[in-house]
Amino acid sequence: MLKRLHSKRKFQLFLGLIMGIIFGFLLQKGGVAKYEVIIGQLLLKDFTVLKIILTVVVVGMLGVYTMKGWEWVKLHPKPGSIGMTVVGGLIFGIGFALLGYCPGTISAAVGQGNLDALLGGLVGIIIGSGIFAHLYPRLEGFLKKGWFGEITIPEYLKVNPWGVITIFTVIIILFLYGLELSGL
Repeated sequence: MLKRLHSKRKFQLFLGLIMGIIFGFLLQKGGVAKYEVIIGQLLLKDFTVLKIILTVVVVGMLGVYTMKGWEWVKLHPKPGSIGMTVVGGLIFGIGFALLGYCPGTISAAVGQGNLDALLGGLVGIIIGSGIFAHLYPRLEGFLKKGWFGEITIPEYLKVNPWGVITIFTVIIILFLYGLELSGL
């Protein structure tokens, strides 16, 4: 079934759009499309955003590696480097600090009608992408610094993926439990 899906590019795009709409809807229902919630996270007063992100990480790890184990999917990690991570983190951080939204929450906020997300967020993403594309030739050398390629954490550590997943899942669940106990 999934091999047939892999050959249908237009259907994949449509499915991606539907999944994106569902994800945005769930972000909005979780409250993370609210500017006050995001600023509360940045000020370490409201941990709703972190709780949702960590829950998605656990569900994603378990889901992806379960489907991989059943041979429903193949992993195709994007190649990376320390340089790419630094530049991407800086771009993300500057945009987040200036507007108070990340790309996912911008989409959810636009969906709920927030004009600041529409005008500042989407316009900012388009302008920022254009600036990055313009500067890319000059950044290319730095972006490849610390190249680690197409590798996952378990492959890098040369361990069974389920060991890493189990450790991360337990740590995240304990952390989330601790946040709940502390009332944050």
